[in-house]
Amino acid sequence: MSKTFDVIVIGGGHAGAEAAWIAARMGATTAMVTFDQEAIGRMSCNPAIGGIGKGQMVREIDALGGIMAFATDRAGIQFRMLNRSKGPAVWAPRAQADRDAYPRAVQAILQQARNLEIVEGSVEEILVHSGEEKLRIRGVKLSDGRECLAESVIITTGTFLRALMHCGTDQSEGGRIGEKSATGLSANLRALGFKLGRLKTGTPPRIHRDSIDYSVCEVQPGDNPPVPFSFLNDAIRQSQINCWVTWTQPSVHEHIRANLHRAPMYSGQIQSRGPRYCPSIEDKVVRFSDKDRHQIFLEPEGYDNERVYCNGISTSLPKEVQDAFIREIPGLERAKILQHGYAVEYDYVPTDQTTASLETKRVRGLFLAGQINGTSGYEEAAGQGIMAGINAVQYVRNEEPVILGRDEAYIGVMIDDLITRPPTEPYRMFTSRAEYRLLLRSDNADQRLTPIGRKVGAVEDVRWSAFQRKMDTRRDISAVAARGSIDGLAFSNWMRRPEAETERFGIRLLELSGRTFPEDDLRGVLLDAKYQGYVDRQALQVERFRRMESMLIPTTVDYSSIPELRAEAREQLAKVEPRTLGQAARISGLTPADLTVLWVCLSGRRVVQRRVEPVS
Repeated sequence: MSKTFDVIVIGGGHAGAEAAWIAARMGATTAMVTFDQEAIGRMSCNPAIGGIGKGQMVREIDALGGIMAFATDRAGIQFRMLNRSKGPAVWAPRAQADRDAYPRAVQAILQQARNLEIVEGSVEEILVHSGEEKLRIRGVKLSDGRECLAESVIITTGTFLRALMHCGTDQSEGGRIGEKSATGLSANLRALGFKLGRLKTGTPPRIHRDSIDYSVCEVQPGDNPPVPFSFLNDAIRQSQINCWVTWTQPSVHEHIRANLHRAPMYSGQIQSRGPRYCPSIEDKVVRFSDKDRHQIFLEPEGYDNERVYCNGISTSLPKEVQDAFIREIPGLERAKILQHGYAVEYDYVPTDQTTASLETKRVRGLFLAGQINGTSGYEEAAGQGIMAGINAVQYVRNEEPVILGRDEAYIGVMIDDLITRPPTEPYRMFTSRAEYRLLLRSDNADQRLTPIGRKVGAVEDVRWSAFQRKMDTRRDISAVAARGSIDGLAFSNWMRRPEAETERFGIRLLELSGRTFPEDDLRGVLLDAKYQGYVDRQALQVERFRRMESMLIPTTVDYSSIPELRAEAREQLAKVEPRTLGQAARISGLTPADLTVLWVCLSGRRVVQRRVEPVS
């Protein structure tokens, strides 16, 4: 028996949830295939959303019509705006979520999708049409023999692809405690001609909340009032809880050093690379041997959840070693460990095999999103998920894919990084990766992306109407400010001053117009004015950047026929297959001289097309 859909999404994690939701929202008949529908949206590691660089992406997902921000606002138990001491361009929202409430919120939202069907099962085979010029997707086959057919398939398997968990010398199959591994799909991808790599991630111990001595820990409260993630929400109404901070100490480090030979990463048991920017406590002790302490955030996993997540001591050391060093940490001397830390190794598909639309080069209609592309984190996965979902539908419609530029979104920065510099370790987003971050504030994500989402049908009427009202209000504020003054200065000059603040701005506008404006809109107009000079300068850089991006490179270029290019450049260009000269400029290993040669060839159209051989 088989059923037919427009789009099939494999996996129900953060990438899969966004992909399935947005595809269904755009009108495509969609199936999500997952081991267990009650596990959809489950948080494998820390139940937290957002952070520096990541929070901006969550706002972008929301602006495009996604669900992560809305689910976080429902399930959040502590909200904080990070980087408040710096400029608003790098302010980043973050929320600790209730581990049980968050997946319930995601599942409840998905249930509202009219065109979405949840299919429980394990995909063992990607079905393709063969005998054509290029492999083309036909659907999927489940382990029980069922077939689901579709014009487009999105793989979002997270850490479950041939996953193996490590805790000391103990090993077991699975991408998450208590859940199995997706084993057959890796072999099938190889059979289709894909190269696979191997990466590693890890998670720290969870301890019982009543076994912590909070008197020796530093309290970390949330913001008051908390700021919502979603542009559709004006307030967070549930109560917030505190998190806590403690530190490791020299005796902890000594204990870890004495047992490094028992750590899978150091014994040779694990060969794959882990995330550089979220290292295990073993790595911290080795790499930062000059430091005598490392910070640990004690983060509750829910209102009624007895588990506390020990953020900062990810580890795969044996259980008895974890027991010993944790009880050397101030405040944790009597810690009751409910779940020990462990590492997970899993397969991924290096991204030189993927295009900027997240469609694979090998199989038409097959898209990849999330940790299968070598990223780390819920937010990075969700950002890829929503773009893969949009582009899968665009593919089914035979329309152009949506490619976000580096000047348009952090999501665009991430995908461009993945395509031009395929990761060899789990990729994590930071504000420092975005050269145009002054344009990419968390508060203006809807201004940047909601019109794009609306154009392709991803943004519903409610969101679009709210966005139009917001923009109308901001135009009204600007119109009043354009004809008024404050403290003897024209508004255009006063608004750029450091002391210009929202309350005074609103009072003066009320005096001039008799109208009270929302605080968020007043703040947004003020921020736009304060940054205008910087934005104008960055706009010139963007214009130069776009000129390079506008020079398209034919997909059939034979780089081996350009003898002026260095051998390494020819190899890298053929491997990545950049869409534009700008994308080529970001490929590792290419020099300015290589780009000049390529530009001359493209300008003079002195390029030779390679012959495309039919795939048998």
